[in-house]
Amino acid sequence: MPGLLPTHIAVPTDHSGQRLDQFLTRHLNVSRARVQELIREGKVLLDDVPAKASLKLRGGDQISILAPAARPPLRAIAEEIPLDIVYEDDDLAVINKPAGMMVHAGAGATEGARNRGTLVNALLHHFASLSAVGGEMRPGIVHRLDKETSGLIVVAKNDQAHRTLAAQFARREVKKTYIALVHGWVQKDQGTIAASISRDRVRRTRMTTRLSGGREAVSHYQAVRRIDSAYGKFTLIEVKIDTGRTHQIRVHMASLGHPVVGDRLYGATAELRRIPRLAKTARPFGSAQGRRGETTVHTCPEAISLPRNFLHAAQLELDHPRTGRKIALEAPLPVELRAFLGTVDGDAAANASKSRD
Repeated sequence: MPGLLPTHIAVPTDHSGQRLDQFLTRHLNVSRARVQELIREGKVLLDDVPAKASLKLRGGDQISILAPAARPPLRAIAEEIPLDIVYEDDDLAVINKPAGMMVHAGAGATEGARNRGTLVNALLHHFASLSAVGGEMRPGIVHRLDKETSGLIVVAKNDQAHRTLAAQFARREVKKTYIALVHGWVQKDQGTIAASISRDRVRRTRMTTRLSGGREAVSHYQAVRRIDSAYGKFTLIEVKIDTGRTHQIRVHMASLGHPVVGDRLYGATAELRRIPRLAKTARPFGSAQGRRGETTVHTCPEAISLPRNFLHAAQLELDHPRTGRKIALEAPLPVELRAFLGTVDGDAAANASKSRD
């Protein structure tokens, strides 16, 4: 069968001295990453012994393969996963996606890691019909949000709605507003970042603004609140984007030296510790009044962390694909972001709650 590894391969003499992973990549016409994965799993044997990727071959070596070269094809499956449906009609739905949920299946070592717990899995369970324009693995998906970004995402229920909505996105008619907390104080109260975005040539999971020839990307930010806390300085910002490039807001803010809090891929620290010079003078972030008028003070913890990015798709405005009427929707900051914001600045959290509820 095409795409399956043979059980045994005899190494030709003219391939002596070649690395095992390089030989198999060329011989089997699969990716080197896939070959290395099979080797790590002990499914590639040389003379019946698990081999290393860097092993140099000799003519006449016998290679045994214990698994197929190509992964089995992914199949989107329905899963009973709760969804926060903000809006729904016969043509579309708008979901408030939680952080930690992938939009559709991605890379992973097992079927469960690749194709479980995604938004698509949940959509297939909740809706009888979804558009097929995006293909079998992306039914209904018109645009995407990063895994660790929460907020509003549009889903098309039929092909005509999908094409109309996609055209609105392409013409930059859909208005998207994000809330982010970034490290440091931005220099200007508002600004526009017009910097093209490319994939980083060294770290392929990252995007960058430092290379020429990337895709056009435009982000407009406005400072909502500057925070000077026991854990350092932060700026709560609103960001509106004209384009929807991969990691756009994250890479744009990092390019200014202000990575999104929690975004370790672009330079944010994993843990925020109290600054020593502020430890004795930092004001408490909460207090409670006792029965007899005494005040109980809650001091700041030594260290705090956020296991996701502080980035939330808070507002979405578009034209209905069938009627043309304007649809404007909002999603409040998730509980974990409000709690984190309350830790570094209680006033900012209260204001964010009032403005989004």
